[in-house]
Amino acid sequence: MKILIINGPNLNMLGAREKEIYGEQTLADMNAEIAAFAKENGMDTVFFQSNIEGEICGAVHGVKSVYGADGIVINAGAYTHYSHAIGDALGCVKVPKAEVHISNVHAREDFRHVSVLADNCNGVICGFGADSYKLACLAVKSVMERAAK
Repeated sequence: MKILIINGPNLNMLGAREKEIYGEQTLADMNAEIAAFAKENGMDTVFFQSNIEGEICGAVHGVKSVYGADGIVINAGAYTHYSHAIGDALGCVKVPKAEVHISNVHAREDFRHVSVLADNCNGVICGFGADSYKLACLAVKSVMERAAK
């Protein structure tokens, strides 16, 4: 069972940007932590990051054909709040999907309280730092296991 982890704009700047919100961990460090956790829990991971909306749509479309993955965990960054293109892309693929955020978006600016992706995901997890991704991986795995029964 393989999970595609998609990170959107500015997440490549983790460790350097707004440390009071996102912490000091780099994206590479976070990905390594998530990969190790996933492996311990019977999952493989593949990672994709882009600052470009169309590339993120392409990664979603290629979840099976390009990445060989069975599910998606996505942190689309600011695109979460206005990219209907990414939301539609998520609706096009029939795999379990979880939206994640490092910070608690509901404790931040009002515009962050709205997601245009959530309707096309099985669930949303936010506010637990890198653990949001780990929890999402477990949730996606659970959906896959239930579907296989």
